[in-house]
Amino acid sequence: MSGTESPKRDMRTPLGRVRGLGAARSGTSDFWRQRVTGIAMTLLMIPLLVIILMLLGRNHASAVLFLSSWWIAVIMLLFIVSCAWHMKIGLQVVIEDYVQDEKLKLLAMIGNNFFAAAVAIASVYAIIKLSSGV
Repeated sequence: MSGTESPKRDMRTPLGRVRGLGAARSGTSDFWRQRVTGIAMTLLMIPLLVIILMLLGRNHASAVLFLSSWWIAVIMLLFIVSCAWHMKIGLQVVIEDYVQDEKLKLLAMIGNNFFAAAVAIASVYAIIKLSSGV
């Protein structure tokens, strides 16, 4: 830095600097939400793999009967919800970081929210329908 340039001024309040909050006042909440959903998916992956291994070699009727158990439905629902939320947060970060045009960014964020919701709703509906035996 040459002598004629002034250093950038930090416009945050002292409390904002201590808390690590930027202009959006959101801090690292998305970062932590993404880490929590990632941990949840990792922990739920083990029982999900056990379920998949238990389904190997079964015919359709016995697989449907096995999947209609309430505890298997709960594991799959938790996995789907955490995956959809993780996906939404991850794509939101990509959109915020790399899409420069504000109108396109807004459309992409709306599309991201609707897509994540559609995936979650369709998956939850399928799991509930399967587990209820309908």
